[in-house]
Amino acid sequence: MAAVVTRPSLRHEKLCLAPVAGVDEAGRGPLAGPVVAAAVILPAKGIPRGIDDSKKLTPAERARLHDRLRDCATIGVGIVEADEIDRLNIFWATMKAMTLAVDALGLLPAHVLVDGNHLPRWTHQATAIVSGDAISLSIAAASIIAKHTRDTIMIAHAEAHPLYGWHSNKGYACRAHLDALREHGPSPLHRRSFAPVAQAWLDL
Repeated sequence: MAAVVTRPSLRHEKLCLAPVAGVDEAGRGPLAGPVVAAAVILPAKGIPRGIDDSKKLTPAERARLHDRLRDCATIGVGIVEADEIDRLNIFWATMKAMTLAVDALGLLPAHVLVDGNHLPRWTHQATAIVSGDAISLSIAAASIIAKHTRDTIMIAHAEAHPLYGWHSNKGYACRAHLDALREHGPSPLHRRSFAPVAQAWLDL
């Protein structure tokens, strides 16, 4: 029996008062760089075709949809850098990035749909949706904005810190990144509260 392929839809958005913002993040797992969240309110008409969970899209597809969404949607982005991640821990840093993203929309959403099973401590009417980026079109759009934005940041940082291969691994803990971390130690953009980075710091 063939597997059923599901695509994000507006089913959840239609159950809420408008405007509805979808929120997702990128960068909880990497050893370096910021965590980035995005909030997206899709237009009533002219939603770009092809929006999906960012993990299912190629970098080129994400870049194209990022630019299309920038032209037609209301977007807010929140960024929390590595040093603040170390102070807050990654969970609370992610919650802060999501809060900053919604605040950056420039208007008050009537409802917020958040990917995952936790909500930031805010006063907005909100719903957490597990695997929301595969179900909700607004959250999927936010996942594209967050992922493309963070990847662009890490590629730019790779120019100043070329030893770690961030142009390809974006700060995630692949073998080449871990080997470079052990050989050269952490950069200023590494998250020292993450175990592999802390160990590399101790080994210097």
